Amino acid sequence: MRRLLAPLPIAVLAAVVALVALLAYGLASNEPERGVERALIAGGREPAPDVDLPRLEGNGNGSLADYRGHVVVLNFWASWCDPCRAESPLLQRWHERLDKQGATVLGVDVQDISGDALDFVSEYGLTYPMLRDGPGDIRDDFGILGLPETFVIDRRGRVAAVARGPVDDEFMRKQVAPLLKERA
Repeated sequence: MRRLLAPLPIAVLAAVVALVALLAYGLASNEPERGVERALIAGGREPAPDVDLPRLEGNGNGSLADYRGHVVVLNFWASWCDPCRAESPLLQRWHERLDKQGATVLGVDVQDISGDALDFVSEYGLTYPMLRDGPGDIRDDFGILGLPETFVIDRRGRVAAVARGPVDDEFMRKQVAPLLKERA
């Protein structure tokens, strides 16, 4: 019993408790923003975070606000992401359908080399608008943990659906197509 009360075991125990507390605090404070999902579960829609980034092709900036009044399928991707490669042809097909209905796919290339991203766009024949977030600065605004991630924005600029991972035709039919009938 005396040995447990010695200064060294008490100091070690205090250090372990302090490290565990610091780790718990770090994990809790780095939790990504998931308010969008909470609102969707509750049947509501949160305003989409502001997006104002350079265009991938390098000719000025583009903004999510530029598409107010349109349904936007905001897709975060990178050329090195295999699931992003798999979903790109589907996004292009849907963009061609959506473009005729006042809607668009808007790509955001994240943490990528510009040349690789441009090669990716060319390889898949992607014609939808592309923005570039080289350092991934807006990832925290959307609570993005991995790629690809897609946010469906309604005509009023609110997040109507989220896909954490690749999208498929079923997601697009169920989450995007009904928004085309809504008014701004």
